[in-house]
Amino acid sequence: MNLKYIFKILDKDEWNGAKKNGYYSGSAQDLKDGYIHFSEEGQVQETLKKHYDKKENLILLKVHTLNLDHLVWENASNGEMYPHLYSNLDIKNVEKEFVLHLNDKEVHQLPELFSK
Repeated sequence: MNLKYIFKILDKDEWNGAKKNGYYSGSAQDLKDGYIHFSEEGQVQETLKKHYDKKENLILLKVHTLNLDHLVWENASNGEMYPHLYSNLDIKNVEKEFVLHLNDKEVHQLPELFSK
């Protein structure tokens, strides 16, 4: 696959730590699996619902794929292809960060035009 951008959902504290270090090594689940989980634009809402339901203090990263040498698309349990990064994420590849908020029904609201 050849997408210009992929997206990472993570805890605000994890992101703050990554900014201090200059890289993001992944969540506890990422470290367990051996790669950093990402989503394509059309997969973000489903990923939020499945893995981060009603969770607060989340950040959505818009990541440029150009310099991600160890990025691989692989089948997930739902049959879809998801991007997985088999290395640390250098924060220089993060084009934009968005704070995610829950609406009154406790559903995450994606920022308008988050993929632009």
